Amino acid sequence: MKVCIIGCGAIGSLFAAHLGRLEDVEVWAYDPYQEHVDAINENGLRLTGESDFVVKINARSDASEIPPCDFGIIASKTLHTRAAMEATAHIFEDGAVCSVQNGIGSEEIIAEFVPRVIMGTTFPAGHITGPGVCNHDTIGATTIGPFAGKPASQEESDRLAEALTRGGMETISAEDPRGPMWTKVIFNCASNGVAALTRLPHGIACDQVRGVMSAVAQEGIAVAKALNVTLEKDPEEMIDYGREVAYLHKPSMLQDIEAQRITEIDSINGGIAAIGEKAGVPCPLNRAIADMVKALEFSWTLESQQEA
Repeated sequence: MKVCIIGCGAIGSLFAAHLGRLEDVEVWAYDPYQEHVDAINENGLRLTGESDFVVKINARSDASEIPPCDFGIIASKTLHTRAAMEATAHIFEDGAVCSVQNGIGSEEIIAEFVPRVIMGTTFPAGHITGPGVCNHDTIGATTIGPFAGKPASQEESDRLAEALTRGGMETISAEDPRGPMWTKVIFNCASNGVAALTRLPHGIACDQVRGVMSAVAQEGIAVAKALNVTLEKDPEEMIDYGREVAYLHKPSMLQDIEAQRITEIDSINGGIAAIGEKAGVPCPLNRAIADMVKALEFSWTLESQQEA
């Protein structure tokens, strides 16, 4: 089996490294961060934290150097989905691509480029600590399954899930992966969006503004209900569980805010708000969070203009 990881940042590195432990899986990774790619090729991909090992994989910043693959796992930021698929689509002319990204809407974009799509949701978290090195912050399960809009086969989903599980990334192959996906999106709306504005790690945010987090989550729960999606878990329980196991964890959107990078807010809080509006379910808190985070992003542009 040949698998290409598209976007070898924190989450992509976790998938690449665990698959790289398997003798029967050939792992390739595409990432534009040349220093990261060079370090992986020279020294291997190293995980620290919850996992502690080094594996050799094939990393490239030029997708034309990657051979055809049976599977792709796209882990790029959602705002980079289209550009990532434009660069890598030729690798999957007869393959299936699985999204393990945050938010809503990536699968529809992927489906424009490849013959078969797998929807995925993952709960492990990490952060890049240096070129070729990723800290595995928290563990958790991944759920994948055929994307209804342009489905891969159940056998393909099962095969990829089996390989990931053997590599150490617990993965469930489901016939309908929407429940886990919506569960995580709602959790992320409460965790990422609030952390981005308060600049507080998840657990400390729970101590300070738990009521706000709950109100944000309840809007998402109402949207899922309107769409007849059965959630895998209660997002409220997940918020509290996150406080216990990842008290000082900085959600990815907070990491982006601190680094003044463009966030995934449009596909998380903004995505929930947009779908809610179409379904007739008002989501004023999610819309407000999305608008305020976008305003923060705009403020960096003003700062750059003033400095110039």
